[in-house]
Amino acid sequence: MKATGQLHQLGQSLWLDNITRDLLDSGTLQRYIDEFSVTGLTSNPTIFDAAIASGHAYDADIREKARAGMTGEALFMELALADLRRAADMFYPAFEASHHMDGWVSMEVSPLLAGDTQGSIHAAAEIHQKAARSNLFVKIPGTPEGMPAIEESIFAGIPINVTLLFSRDQYVAAAEAYMRGIERRLKEGLKPEVCSVASLFVSRWDVAVKDKVPEALRNTLGVAVGGTVYRAYRELLASPRWRALADAGALPQRLLWASTGTKDPHASDTLYVEALASPDTINTMPEKTLKAFAEHGTVNGVMAKDSVDAEAVLARFAKAGVDTDELAVRLQKEGAEAFVTSWKELLRRIVEKSEELRSAKAS
Repeated sequence: MKATGQLHQLGQSLWLDNITRDLLDSGTLQRYIDEFSVTGLTSNPTIFDAAIASGHAYDADIREKARAGMTGEALFMELALADLRRAADMFYPAFEASHHMDGWVSMEVSPLLAGDTQGSIHAAAEIHQKAARSNLFVKIPGTPEGMPAIEESIFAGIPINVTLLFSRDQYVAAAEAYMRGIERRLKEGLKPEVCSVASLFVSRWDVAVKDKVPEALRNTLGVAVGGTVYRAYRELLASPRWRALADAGALPQRLLWASTGTKDPHASDTLYVEALASPDTINTMPEKTLKAFAEHGTVNGVMAKDSVDAEAVLARFAKAGVDTDELAVRLQKEGAEAFVTSWKELLRRIVEKSEELRSAKAS
């Protein structure tokens, strides 16, 4: 059995951090489902920008929509949702078999709304309505301004992928926003079965400190932070507050490991996948990492439910002068800014391609 199948048997979902029209048209995504136990996927503006720029798979669709007067963000949403609907249909069997805990795809609200609570609420509702798929998450960043939007969206019955989380405190805030939304639904006599995941970004920690700490500490911070978050996740699932919600029919907000591709060329290309093996979680990984793990990865047990080792590693970083609380805030801010940059580049590319194709003769 491939290592990907072993992870699946352990109870961890493997999702692909990528979507392109070529991936769908070529049958590659179906192959990943069949051979690598992939049961979902995530997307972001950078992924779509690269997909549109790298070939001509979207040209006919862009030309048709541009000639119909569609532009910018509206045109992009149509392109992205067309792909995500197809992927959602492919994952629907996993969605049903897992009682809606797996088999999901994700679509991001505009990164320009990271600081706009009301704008995020409106955008999440619009994406949910237009997607018309029960297994599509709307991604809202877990910024301070995003937390009320997450709660309100959950209350409205919209499945949410809380993205751009970097620390235990940020994760706990996302979990509490989710629970408040469910508690409000129960109070109003609404069904509590609204799904959510909380996405912790891992490898960016190690990129941020790689030139600031001794060699022995490199590529250990992300996993250590993950250890503290995993402990908080397990503690929350055992808490009286959550047990009361579960007894009322609520579904757990699963912890999702994001940014799990190895950035250091001198480190193992399966570093984060192996270190973050844990039941009742999700690992969403780039194609390169997925294939590497399927080919030569190993499953060497699961993460500890306590965070004793993780706390020891964090203490070493503190001794080396790394303020992880401050860094978590900075990483979230920089992550939001990076998505804004990618979003603007994506829209610029769509405008340019729209103009080019609209003026060209239809082939």
